Amino acid sequence: MINFAQAQYLVLLLLVPLFFVAYAVMRHFRRKRLERLGEKDLVSGLMPSVSSSKAWVRVTLFSLAFFFFVIGLSRPQIGAKLKERNIKGVEIMIALDVSNSMMAEDYSPNRLERAKLAISSLVDKLRDDRIGLVVFAGTSFVQLPVTTDYASAKMFLNSINTESVPIQGTALGEAITTCIRSFSTQSERSRAIIIITDGENHEDDPVAAAGQAAEMGIKVFTIGVGSAEGKPIPYKGELLKDKDGNIVVSRLDEKVLKEIAAAGNGAYVHAGMSEFGLNPIVDDIKRMDEEMFNSVVFEEFDEQYMYFFAIALALLAVEMLIGERRARRHLLN
Repeated sequence: MINFAQAQYLVLLLLVPLFFVAYAVMRHFRRKRLERLGEKDLVSGLMPSVSSSKAWVRVTLFSLAFFFFVIGLSRPQIGAKLKERNIKGVEIMIALDVSNSMMAEDYSPNRLERAKLAISSLVDKLRDDRIGLVVFAGTSFVQLPVTTDYASAKMFLNSINTESVPIQGTALGEAITTCIRSFSTQSERSRAIIIITDGENHEDDPVAAAGQAAEMGIKVFTIGVGSAEGKPIPYKGELLKDKDGNIVVSRLDEKVLKEIAAAGNGAYVHAGMSEFGLNPIVDDIKRMDEEMFNSVVFEEFDEQYMYFFAIALALLAVEMLIGERRARRHLLN
């Protein structure tokens, strides 16, 4: 398996055919200038040592050298293998509300982006713990199964927006159930769910779902995003209005979030402007009994760029040693 650590440089390979085109154009104009000096055969006779074939050889060598240089610049790597290793940690499923109400701007820049930033900061601090993402609004689905691949977690996190779930609403109970189903079969006791939402307009029975999770040994924590006085919701350049034309104001429903956390043997935290609330919750989760997991990971790649740079350097050296003139022949009398 070959991997390019900096594959963006491969676009430079598009320049290789341009070298030949540019040289052909240059030779064309040079030939036109020479034709103005006199007849072709006469001018050629005045320059017997000039070799057009050697010139093309030099261009070819330069192009090959550039090709290998670009490949080296892209850092080709080989030798990656899958291997299992045992890690000790906990499993955390984060359920993130992506309904339109999360666009309210009582946090900077808004509730959803502030929540994503907090999750990203949390991921940076994880080591051997597993994390998964569930997004929900009127329904829910797994954005990222539980994994120790934190780079993928941040990539999937960045792609989340209010259009990630097409059905609007706040199906908190379904989100909890989706999280329960998403834990790995290896985990039995070190499992936790963190729900990040404004808790508004829940459409099912999240308290019962949290109680079911608690019976399975899964703790359910909730983080309330928003304020009691509420904020209007920006929507398509305007403020969201109801069917009667009134501006919709989204308010935090702390009551239901506290009930969910109590039923799930967890805790409720109101997200602050500076401390969002994830860190103290995760500290609490880490005090749970950690478990050993089998994790499939890639071994480190072996760098190969130096070989391509060496080939490029050798080709450039040969190119400089080749002149554009024919080799002189001496007649021995």
